[in-house]
Amino acid sequence: MNTLKTTLLLGGLTGLLMLIGGYFGGQQGMVIAFSFALVMNFGSYWFSDKIVLKMYKAEEVTQSQAPELFALVRNLTLMASLPMPKVYIIPEETPNAFATGRDENHAVVAVTSGILRILNQEELAGVIAHELSHIKHKDMLISSIAATLAGAIVMLASMAKWAAIFGVGSRDRDNEGGGIFGLLAMAILAPLAATIIQMTISRAREYDADAEGAKISGKPYGLASALEKLSRASEAIPLAANPSTAHMFIVNPLTGKSLMNLFSTHPPVEERVARLRTMMSR
Repeated sequence: MNTLKTTLLLGGLTGLLMLIGGYFGGQQGMVIAFSFALVMNFGSYWFSDKIVLKMYKAEEVTQSQAPELFALVRNLTLMASLPMPKVYIIPEETPNAFATGRDENHAVVAVTSGILRILNQEELAGVIAHELSHIKHKDMLISSIAATLAGAIVMLASMAKWAAIFGVGSRDRDNEGGGIFGLLAMAILAPLAATIIQMTISRAREYDADAEGAKISGKPYGLASALEKLSRASEAIPLAANPSTAHMFIVNPLTGKSLMNLFSTHPPVEERVARLRTMMSR
């Protein structure tokens, strides 16, 4: 299933890059865009974790710097039969967390400083276990590649927007039925399509990670309570997150922005909590 998800994601996003390249440069543009996508995929595999961590100014912590957090991650890692990941703290008051890294031997669990303040031990254990589930099923690689490619699509779509505004290439494309309207359509539809692809795959991943995380921690009610707290906090104080990386977090960091809710990469928190409570009653 994860192989299929990865194939769909990379194929869809790579296809969008090629579509934009073909619009600007015909067949040659498609070849250039495809080559660009290959380079982006390679770069994503090796460097996307570092890019995302730097984007949010995350700092690695040692056992002496965060003994309780470190001990919790280590205990849950043993329960999940995984190697110990690196632990990072993001200097943000909005409570949230994500996992990244190219595989389980190069994994990172990152939490905001805010999450450490508002969650109790059982709730935090549920969150960490959720992220370890992503690591176990290699979901964080999918997320990291998605963030990098989606960012590239947004960048190219932005170029199309400015090209339309200043009329770049409009004369060449008027006879082909394109022109300014074609560029504007691409500027709007390309990032929208990238978001829908991410949304479709990410929602299934979150449900799976909730269920697996609850099994790892043995406390589904802890994760359910944490999700409710994190959801309320995100609505009150949205994280200044890049939309292309929003799907990586345990709850949507852009919840407070109503327009973003239309294309959320996360399933509704109420539904996630309901599923966890069903697990509790078994």
